[in-house]
Amino acid sequence: MSEAKLTILGCGSAKPTKTTSPSGQWLDLCDKSFLIDCGEGVLLTMQKLGLRTGRLYNIFISHLHGDHCFGLIGLLTTLGMLKRTQPMHIYAHPDLEKLLTPLLEYHANDRQYEIIFHSINPRKHEVIYEDRTVSVETIPLKHGVPTCGFLFKETHRVKKEDGSFEHVTCKRYAYCSDTQYSEKIVPIIEGVGTLYHESTFLQALEARSKEVKHSTAADAAKIASLAKVGKLILGHYSARVEDHSLFLKEAKPIFENTILAEENDVIDL
Repeated sequence: MSEAKLTILGCGSAKPTKTTSPSGQWLDLCDKSFLIDCGEGVLLTMQKLGLRTGRLYNIFISHLHGDHCFGLIGLLTTLGMLKRTQPMHIYAHPDLEKLLTPLLEYHANDRQYEIIFHSINPRKHEVIYEDRTVSVETIPLKHGVPTCGFLFKETHRVKKEDGSFEHVTCKRYAYCSDTQYSEKIVPIIEGVGTLYHESTFLQALEARSKEVKHSTAADAAKIASLAKVGKLILGHYSARVEDHSLFLKEAKPIFENTILAEENDVIDL
């Protein structure tokens, strides 16, 4: 199996702070790179960490709240300035193409590469990307706008004794962005090696989390426990909580193998 690792580009919620930027993750899997969400500031973090945009061909956007997609126009125009020629594929709610097209025509109409939008239905669980070694499925979530997570699967063809081949799933990574607590996702993510689940609030603000359709750290830990995942990563922290260890304190009694997402972290999957 190839090396699989996750780089945290942003782990905060809508309001940036001195230590957190909005959501963004860089996933290396099967010698390929994938960008998951692209909040404001993601490009700057990518440059600081030396991530190679020439390896990036696929971007997955969970929903169209600004803290998950406002960084896209900067990234795409910068790629144009760098004289990129290879196409870029973007998987998102169909409204993203309507929103970005006028900006691209104004700011990047001389780019030399093609941007290919793939419309997805966030309310449906289905395969939206597949190549010889990686597949990506949507995970329908419950939020204020149509939202989905993404399940990345590493698969390989294995030859059986009779000479035929079967596809064997190796590593699995589930990304569950903005969502209120929902046990409906458990069958989709059951047994994954690593789960990222948003944990915007602490338990003291549980009522607020339900009101705005977000999760607490305890909610994320309950989902991880029910799904019997290997490891839980918390993130999407409210700007009002400066001490992120408080999220860990609430989650660990429910699901021991929990870690915090912090900007610039590289996590082995």
